[in-house]
Amino acid sequence: MKVHELKTIPPYFDAIQFADKRFELRKNDRDFEQGDLLILKEYYPEKDSYSGDELVVRIQYILEAFTGLEQGYCILSISDPI
Repeated sequence: MKVHELKTIPPYFDAIQFADKRFELRKNDRDFEQGDLLILKEYYPEKDSYSGDELVVRIQYILEAFTGLEQGYCILSISDPI
C-alpha cells in the first residue's frame, strides 16, 4: 500500500468532504493501486497555496483503458474520508 499526496481544488474538495463525490479522475503517473491511500490537500491555484485542510481516502477501484478515457488517465473510485 502506498500513500499519495494530491492537490485538490475547493469545489472538488468540498464535494468529497460532504459525500457528493466518490471518484477522482487523474493522470496515472503515480502507479495507483487498489487499497492505496490518497491524502487530498485543499489547494488554491490562483494563490498557489494550500488551506491546510486534508482528507484521507482509500482507492477502492481503478478504471483504466476504457473507451472515451484518455490514454494514461484513470478514474479512481474512492472511499468516504477516513
